[in-house]
Amino acid sequence: MKPITLLLLAYFMVSNHGFSQGKLEKAEKSLSKKEESNRSYNNSRSRLRTSNNYDDTYLFGDLLIEIGAIITYGIIFEAPGEAEYAASTASITKYPYLHSKKGNYSYDWGEDAALFRTTLSTRTVVENAKLYGNHLNADFRFFKRIGFEADYLQLWEDNTFFGDNSLAVYIFLAKYHRIRTERFDMYWGLGATYVDGEVDELGFTYGLGAELFFAKPLSLEANFNQAFINDTTVNKFNTLLNYHYKRYTFSGGYEHLKLGSVDFSTFSAGVGVSF
Repeated sequence: MKPITLLLLAYFMVSNHGFSQGKLEKAEKSLSKKEESNRSYNNSRSRLRTSNNYDDTYLFGDLLIEIGAIITYGIIFEAPGEAEYAASTASITKYPYLHSKKGNYSYDWGEDAALFRTTLSTRTVVENAKLYGNHLNADFRFFKRIGFEADYLQLWEDNTFFGDNSLAVYIFLAKYHRIRTERFDMYWGLGATYVDGEVDELGFTYGLGAELFFAKPLSLEANFNQAFINDTTVNKFNTLLNYHYKRYTFSGGYEHLKLGSVDFSTFSAGVGVSF
């Protein structure tokens, strides 16, 4: 009986450890993994041996690159014909719905326009009673088209019998507001993400976002960020319904996080102020 008892105890301890591992701990371990492989070095050496075979195609390749660059510039920044439209010179508003149905941009320079705008916000995210977090966000708009965003996400997970876990994600994004109309605007951005804790890594990040001012005082907002950490990604997507009251914005909606191989589906609610 003693061997059976020992086996049962060992099984119980292993099973208990598996159940005790929280989602944040799993996410940290997933993001911390690095694939050790020499394939990239072998591939580069192989390319060096065969590079002479491609010399004749360089001229044609350069031409395609130049054409692609012109098309890409028009898509990413502004096509030549767009300069004729009012949205090309739209100004930043002091805050949405100041004196009219305008959102983040105004075609005319007036009392509601500004050269620079800062929006500070805080949002709580909750998946369940034991897993929750908070966003602190600073968003800056200037020179009509340019922006910068800093986002700090702190997550906590309560584990009753095995201690608590926490994880923080810092996102820094330089943004270009590609579409700027009075009712709709859209941006793309490039930057970096840092994940602290056991991960302790910095990775390249890109982001996309848009906001539709469909009926005063409401707007619908969506944002997506993806960061490359080690051999996996950190994805963040949210969709928010915003209620604008003077300089304040009250928001609520859904936020999905994917940290490595672990998914988090959360409810999000918060408040922001523009000045």
